[in-house]
Amino acid sequence: MQNAYCVYGLLLRSNCRIPSLDVASSDEGSTDVEIHLGTAPPSQNEISAQPETLFFVSSDLVESGAPSLRIWKVMDGAFLRMDYFDGMQFWLKPDGTEIWGRWPEGCSLNVAAMYLMGPVLGVVLRLRGITCLHASAVAFGDRGVAFVGDQGAGKSTTAAAFARRGHDVLSDDIVTIVERDGAFYVMPAYPYLSLWPDSVEMLYGSEKSLPSLSENVEKRMLSLPTNHLRLAEQPLPLAAIFLLGERSSDPAAPLLEAPTPSECLMSLVANSYATRILNEEMRAREFALLGRMLSAVPVRRLRPPADPSRINVLCDRVDAAFGDLQVHPLLTRQLA
Repeated sequence: MQNAYCVYGLLLRSNCRIPSLDVASSDEGSTDVEIHLGTAPPSQNEISAQPETLFFVSSDLVESGAPSLRIWKVMDGAFLRMDYFDGMQFWLKPDGTEIWGRWPEGCSLNVAAMYLMGPVLGVVLRLRGITCLHASAVAFGDRGVAFVGDQGAGKSTTAAAFARRGHDVLSDDIVTIVERDGAFYVMPAYPYLSLWPDSVEMLYGSEKSLPSLSENVEKRMLSLPTNHLRLAEQPLPLAAIFLLGERSSDPAAPLLEAPTPSECLMSLVANSYATRILNEEMRAREFALLGRMLSAVPVRRLRPPADPSRINVLCDRVDAAFGDLQVHPLLTRQLA
């Protein structure tokens, strides 16, 4: 376990080099998660002989009509197994301390890394009791700003646009929230953003060529260091949340709206990551944390313009709104 990485505030140690991650110092501290790639758990034969319980079925379907992911409880919950449509498999300890992953011919370590940095670690974080949102986040000075939204809402594109303006990136697609002494911190993730080809062309022009995130995946990988962009080095306190809503054809768009506290809470609950693996106690703890966070962190609903190419106008609007929110730190309490 000589390959160490700091991702989402966790120290990971892997049996092999994980593509696109920066290796951490070997003296970073105690290991949070051990990762074994290219192999199943040593007790695989025993696991295979035990009854399995289907725990989760993804609503996302592939061309064949099959779900993209199924999660099983095996050996009476001693492991969770994540089965992907392409044959990729991951086993997780239920306390989120150990991961095994293996893949069939036709897949590769690059594909495993794509799953690992997204859904797999997302589930691990939830198993460890860490609140995660479907969001991307960037640094505004020494504070973090999160852009929350459904798939396709423009989270990664917005983060990439701010990164081009000199903002450090905190996280893409999954934003982890950790409460410390009454403040709520966003943990840095990994040094790349995942963008659809049309977003790459919109931000960089047709001459920009980025590698695919992995084989047979349309999304492109925007490496931060390769493109002279930066990943935040430390956790940052969350200072504002923008809920990405439907695009607007209003000439004044992008539009900012002030949701009520209950609307804010319901939006964050709806965009909480991997909620279906949470038990009743875990859901209650998360609900309470989100409530406390919303009493301290301003929230706005942001409706982007219908024309995605006006991304710079959207960034200007967020810049101005962020300044106003910092002038009025108790603003969210006035929205009731």
